[in-house]
Amino acid sequence: MTVVLGPNRYGKAETRVVRVTRDGEVHHLKDCNVSISLAGDMEDVHRSGGNAAVLPTDSQKNTVYAFAKKHGIGQIEEFALLLARHFVGSQPTIHHARVEVEEYSWERRGPHSFVRSGTETRTCVVHHDRDGTSTVVSGLRDLVVLNSTGSEFHGFIQDEYTTLPPATDRVLATAVTARWRHAAPPDDLSNSYDFGKSYDEVRGCLLEAFADTYSLSLQQTLFAMGSRVLATRDEVCEVRLELPNKHHFLVDLAPFGLDNDNEVYFAADRPYGLIEGAVLHDDAPAAGPAWD
Repeated sequence: MTVVLGPNRYGKAETRVVRVTRDGEVHHLKDCNVSISLAGDMEDVHRSGGNAAVLPTDSQKNTVYAFAKKHGIGQIEEFALLLARHFVGSQPTIHHARVEVEEYSWERRGPHSFVRSGTETRTCVVHHDRDGTSTVVSGLRDLVVLNSTGSEFHGFIQDEYTTLPPATDRVLATAVTARWRHAAPPDDLSNSYDFGKSYDEVRGCLLEAFADTYSLSLQQTLFAMGSRVLATRDEVCEVRLELPNKHHFLVDLAPFGLDNDNEVYFAADRPYGLIEGAVLHDDAPAAGPAWD
């Protein structure tokens, strides 16, 4: 039996970079977390420890900082594409680059004063191959939303372990993690592909669909959210969603002689239901490693 080397990659994880752009007295802030993974001709380093094909992870970290200075950080997808194409284009032994960027939002309070905005985080993952193929997946996580009515849950399987009563009026709350794949990302960043506008519009579609859907299940809401994006945004070919069900249970106030007409709830943090799914065009191009 022969032992062979399977799929592998290496890189620098979670390089925190804050880029301040000074425009006179007005400053602009980008706060990001960058993770890089590279793959290629890595047989020798695994078998014998020979490092001739290895670009040190410390060099990868330094590249992030240098590119932040040289190119600035505009849309995180553009920054990730620049890095991924650089690593593959500059190093013959690197055949594939994966760059993931998280962006933390800050709200302006003055020309050079900011306050961190909520818990929502913007994300992207970029893959780039030596053949020039790029895939871009934009996204967000921890977008917390709640409908105080307009949600039911009944008609489900009931077995000997079922204690959950049917609900015809419940609170529906979740912390959305959404990722969406761009059908055809630009080959040249000078093209007028606007990742910022795309992000804002997709986020708006997700929020509108959540608010507009009278929900009989969180799965139904998930499909409605993904469908709204695909029906509205031509640049998106697939949406993947993770929706934890942030349960809100009515508090029994009868011991205190009080009614509770869907007014007072206990918000449970765990355990929670987790609903996951993909919504895509039936002719969407194959995703390859895009979601990894």
